[in-house]
Amino acid sequence: MLMRTDPFRELDRLAQQLMGPGTWSKPSAMPMDAYREGDEYVVAFDLPGVSADAIDIDVERNMLTVKAERRPVTRADDVQMELTERPLGVFSRQIVLADTLDTEHIQADYDAGVLTLRIPIAERAKPRKVSVGVGSGRKEISG
Repeated sequence: MLMRTDPFRELDRLAQQLMGPGTWSKPSAMPMDAYREGDEYVVAFDLPGVSADAIDIDVERNMLTVKAERRPVTRADDVQMELTERPLGVFSRQIVLADTLDTEHIQADYDAGVLTLRIPIAERAKPRKVSVGVGSGRKEISG
């Protein structure tokens, strides 16, 4: 139901880490998991240290875009950083959603640094029974 848009994701992620933080025009990638759970797809993004108001989710047609920004923490003037490994900047991910998903009813929850999107499967895509009618007999066509 979900299609990857970038076959070289791991290579891009490594390059992003080496090149530094992302900007709004060139964001860094964010790790994610996607799986089906019952009648919905679940997509979970790792966004530790990002505040909920710094997350932007857009859906246009079948393209889901998630952008988030991890901003620097304000510290006192007398603080001297010894080690900084957690990346700052903008993170983004785009996913092409299948036509069988109901993009009108996406639910988003953010807890413990994980953004979880739940996308229901559209009713028209769910399996259904088709009843077979019994005719009233044979009909002959004359002409």
